[in-house]
Amino acid sequence: MRVRAFHGHRYAIDRERDLGKVVAPPYDQISPEQQDLLYAMSPANIVRISYPRDEAEGGAEKYARARATLDAWLAEGLWAREAAPAVYPYHQTYRVDGREVTRVGLVALGQVTDYARGEVLPHERTHAGPKQDRMRLLEATGADTGLLFMLVADPSGALLAASTPGGEPIAEARDLKGERHRLWRVTDPTTIARVQAALGGARVIIADGHHRYETAVEYARRHRGADDKLMAFFSLDGPGLTIFPNHRLVHDVEHFSLAHLSDAARRWFDVAPLADPLAFHPTNRSLGVVTQQGAVSLTLRPEAFDTLPWPAGTSRAWRELAVSILHEGVLKPLCDITDTKLDAKTHVDYTADQAEAVRLARAGRYQAAFLIAPTTVDELQTVVRGGEVLPQKSTHFYPKLLDGLVFSRI
Repeated sequence: MRVRAFHGHRYAIDRERDLGKVVAPPYDQISPEQQDLLYAMSPANIVRISYPRDEAEGGAEKYARARATLDAWLAEGLWAREAAPAVYPYHQTYRVDGREVTRVGLVALGQVTDYARGEVLPHERTHAGPKQDRMRLLEATGADTGLLFMLVADPSGALLAASTPGGEPIAEARDLKGERHRLWRVTDPTTIARVQAALGGARVIIADGHHRYETAVEYARRHRGADDKLMAFFSLDGPGLTIFPNHRLVHDVEHFSLAHLSDAARRWFDVAPLADPLAFHPTNRSLGVVTQQGAVSLTLRPEAFDTLPWPAGTSRAWRELAVSILHEGVLKPLCDITDTKLDAKTHVDYTADQAEAVRLARAGRYQAAFLIAPTTVDELQTVVRGGEVLPQKSTHFYPKLLDGLVFSRI
């Protein structure tokens, strides 16, 4: 992949280092309540550009309003362009399983290309609606505010070395979950050249940001030469690459009951009572089902694996995924939640928080919570490098990257 340094746009350059009031999660991770909170934090919060509100005058107006807001910020000097091109080491320090972890990466511009070229590998399918929204925003503002989360093999350690600079960061912030984010600036041509050489022949996997990537590819088709996208590169060999599962929250399934599901599941699964869903540790072959009436575990019997109604052409690696077993062995055949219904988002919601899933199911907010194991980094690589995409919502990378530490103008 071709990688370049760029003149970053940042808030209060050389005046403020704590940017907590102006940063925001990626647009697709922001609830309406969080959008209100971010708007209230500061009139210069990046959410006003990355995820402008739909207001009474109609949806189309939000894109023009985002452009007018950005123009005002730049005219007033609230946000400004760096004097020299740079790459930006980016560290995220967070807690998981009671321990502190730091994930280190590097922000730069990466060239967007069609998937057919094999330089960039997706791991999930996309939908037209979000891409139309991102395109309209990009055309209106010319602001590339959202970092793509990219994974790359780094056998030489060059990316990891460039991602760990000395000295104090130029910006830092806490996200809405309290996790710490820090940003440095590197303008040294030798360091930048090492990064470009390390990534020049790499095949890069999209972790988060498929809709924005595909929007950027289409934008480049419409605007010759505009084929760079703001990306954060993280080493597959580095520490801190945490993937949570997306537990399924099921609703509006006709005639659903735990008893009926348990009886039907015995065709392929051993069914056992689950006394404490909060203490349950799902595996690829074992998942939990929690309802207001009770909870059970479903464990796929070894001899039943090959008899599941697998989609034609799927690999053994794809079928071994916990989410694949849930979809193909439970949701589709036993709950009639088809791919069409999954795409339409009519019957399933998601949460990466197992305690939240259990609480919502026990309270009757959903008919059931299905607790599954996370997809591992090795599983992700094997499936994607084999030319397949994972089932919908197979991964939840944590923590999410922040918008607003630095952005690029096209």
